[in-house]
Amino acid sequence: MSSQINSENLVQGIVVEALPSAMFRVKIGEEIVLGHLSGKMRIHYIKVMPGDVVSLRLSPDGKRGIIMRRGLARK
Repeated sequence: MSSQINSENLVQGIVVEALPSAMFRVKIGEEIVLGHLSGKMRIHYIKVMPGDVVSLRLSPDGKRGIIMRRGLARK
């Protein structure tokens, strides 16, 4: 299994609000989606706070997603 994340499935967003149980509201363009931390981020205690730029893998319906990385800003 590859350790690289397929960047084609990821979108960039900004964390707007922190919710209980490692859930976050993330703003992607004009849309706000619900995201939760990936397992590796929980294991390694990576903190995410409102205002952070995150990479998010969206579900097929586009309303939820998994936060895969923190701090990768678009250039």
